[in-house]
Amino acid sequence: MTRAGSSGAVPELHGEGLRIGIVSARFNDHIVTNLRDGALRGLERCGVRDNDIVEHWVPGAFEVPLAAKVLAQSGTVDAIICLGTVIRGDTPHFEYVCEASTHGILDAQMTTGVPVMFGVLTLNTEQQAIDRSGPGIDNKGDEAAMGAVEMALLIKKLRN
Repeated sequence: MTRAGSSGAVPELHGEGLRIGIVSARFNDHIVTNLRDGALRGLERCGVRDNDIVEHWVPGAFEVPLAAKVLAQSGTVDAIICLGTVIRGDTPHFEYVCEASTHGILDAQMTTGVPVMFGVLTLNTEQQAIDRSGPGIDNKGDEAAMGAVEMALLIKKLRN
């Protein structure tokens, strides 16, 4: 048996020439904008050029999967980063939106073969959202950007 990789270490990510889509939810935009900024910082660190980044905004996390799927089907991007924030309230609305967003993003990835990263925060409090969308590399948008570049490179390699 041969192994495809030599270790579980995170590879050095070179995103030059990759086209990356970002789909962001406007609901809770004070948090999502910080996630988006984190994603852009991560993509820049990987060498993805600004003009190779395509951005679209949608009303909320519920609408993110449809935009991601249509963008993936367009054939114009190598990976997509989905960003949103759903904060638990007093009604079951939280569970419905989180479940729909999660399953929809997974469906977009699995049916198109384009990596679609889950950067939708599902949290109990606004403070948790603030903590996960700060200026450092712990920003979940930044993490989603790293995952998008890594998966886009892997899928390209697997297809060649």
